[in-house]
Amino acid sequence: MLNKPQGVVSATEDKKYPTVLDLIADKKRKDLFPVGRLDLDSEGLLLLTNDGALAQALMHPSHEVNKTYLVKVPGIVPQEKLDQLRLGVKLEDGPTAPAVVNLRDYDHERGFTLFDITIHEGRNRQIRRMCDAIGFPVRDLKRIKLGPLQLSNLGRGKFRSLSEQELSQLRKAAKL
Repeated sequence: MLNKPQGVVSATEDKKYPTVLDLIADKKRKDLFPVGRLDLDSEGLLLLTNDGALAQALMHPSHEVNKTYLVKVPGIVPQEKLDQLRLGVKLEDGPTAPAVVNLRDYDHERGFTLFDITIHEGRNRQIRRMCDAIGFPVRDLKRIKLGPLQLSNLGRGKFRSLSEQELSQLRKAAKL
């Protein structure tokens, strides 16, 4: 489990930006690859593995493994716009599945809304595109949960190995 910072790509190699593998102390672990992606401007929980079957199952929408993100958008998002996310929104590549949205905070003084959104799909830049579709572009995006795993207190740019119990829970969530 890695807490990917902004400015790092979810790839094994890149000529322009540092990669998630550059953050791993053991440079011999070239057999690891990221499970899914977080775009350059996003941060948070990212798994690295050498288990292709587990990676595929975690990311395939048919397995419905939930991914939860903390989203900050400028402005005060009306409830009806959050409800649109809850029902699913139309994107250029088709409608999204309904999302679970939990409002965390309206900061009227600084002019932003903070909420959690949980999805089980994993389309390219999906959360950002969903928020754009309701007229509130994302300012900050952080994945805080993947299946049963939570980011918790893992520092930005830090990583740790998963326990056997966590691996078992992941396999169960992925229906393996």
